[in-house]
Amino acid sequence: MAQLSVLPAGVLLSKRVQEMVLEGQEPPAPYVCRTDDRLQEVEAPFSMVPIIDLSVCASSTPGEEQKKELHKLNSALCSWGCFQAVGHGISSTFLDEIRKVSKEYFKQPMEEKKKQAKGVEDFEGYGADPVPEEGQFLDWSDRLYLEVYPVDRRNPKLWPEKPESFRGILEEYSVKMKRVTELTSKAMAKSLNIEENCFLTLFGEKAQYQARFNYYSRCQRPDLVLGLKPHSDGSGYTIIMMDEEGLQILKDEKWFTVPKISEALLVLMGDQMEIMSNGIFKSAVHRVVASSERERISMAVFYTPEVNKEIGPEDSLTNEETSKLFKKVKNYADIHWGFYQKGERALHVAKV
Repeated sequence: MAQLSVLPAGVLLSKRVQEMVLEGQEPPAPYVCRTDDRLQEVEAPFSMVPIIDLSVCASSTPGEEQKKELHKLNSALCSWGCFQAVGHGISSTFLDEIRKVSKEYFKQPMEEKKKQAKGVEDFEGYGADPVPEEGQFLDWSDRLYLEVYPVDRRNPKLWPEKPESFRGILEEYSVKMKRVTELTSKAMAKSLNIEENCFLTLFGEKAQYQARFNYYSRCQRPDLVLGLKPHSDGSGYTIIMMDEEGLQILKDEKWFTVPKISEALLVLMGDQMEIMSNGIFKSAVHRVVASSERERISMAVFYTPEVNKEIGPEDSLTNEETSKLFKKVKNYADIHWGFYQKGERALHVAKV
C-alpha cells in the first residue's frame, strides 16, 4: 500500500473524493478509520428490516389489517428505529427519476459541480461536511446539501441548473415528501394510540426540510474507510431513497445491512423523535460502508421541527406512572451538530 498522506483535513477537502478516485489515489490518512473495526457485519434478510405499508396505516376504515400494521410499525421503531416504507404514494417510476438525476448531477465535470461549491466551514452546497474536530476522520463521499422548506430558507444560487431537469424534479419530490411525512407522523401517533396530529403539531407549521444528495465513490481499500461515519441524525426523522446496498443499522452490537427494495423508502428515526416519543421510539445509529466494485448514490430528506420551536415529550405519553425521560429543548439540531463534529451523540443533553 502506498504511503498515506498526512495533509490536514482542510487541505484535503479542497480536492473531492471523486477527483481522488479518478486519479487512482488511495485513501489519505484523514479518511482511514476502520483499522480497529470489531463489530460484526450482518447481511440482514428481508424479514429482519421491517417493511411497513403506510397506505394500510393511513386507511380511514380501521380494521384488523390496520391494527396489525400499526403494531408492526410500533415494534419496528422501538427496536430498529427505522423501517422500509411502501404504500407511500410515490411511484417507482418517479423514484427512478430521482436516482437518474442524482447520478447525472454527480457525473458532471467538476467545473460544473463547483458552481454550487461550499466553503470548508459552510454546510449548504456541494462538497463535504464542514471539517470535523481534530482527530475525527473524513467520510469517503461527496454530497450536495440544500434547504428546501420553508421556501424562504432556500438559496436559489445553490440549486443546480444542470441537469436541466434537476430543479423541477427536486421541487416535485419535495412536495411529495410533505405528504409522506404527514402519513408517517400520523401513523406513528396512531401506533401509540394517541391523537394522530400530535407529532405534526410538535414539528410546527413551518417544519424544516433539507435534501442531501450523496455520492459514494468506489474505493480501492473499502476495508479502511467509511462513506459516512457512525451517527444518529439530529432530525425528527429522515427519509432515504437509495439505489444500492451500503447503509447499515447498528442493532444488538451488530451492523445490519439494509436490503435494497427499489420501491421502498427507508424511514429513519432521529434524536428528536426519540425525545418526542419520550424514549419509546429509538434514534437509529447508522453508517455507510464503501465498495471497491461499484459507486452508490442516495438522497436523504431531513424532517426537522421549525426553527426556535421548543420540543419535548408528547404530553399524552407521560402521566403519574410514566415520568418524562427528556426535558424540553430548542434548536436541538444545532446542539446535535456540535457533538457530531466530535464523533459523539448529543441525546444526553436532553435527558432529565
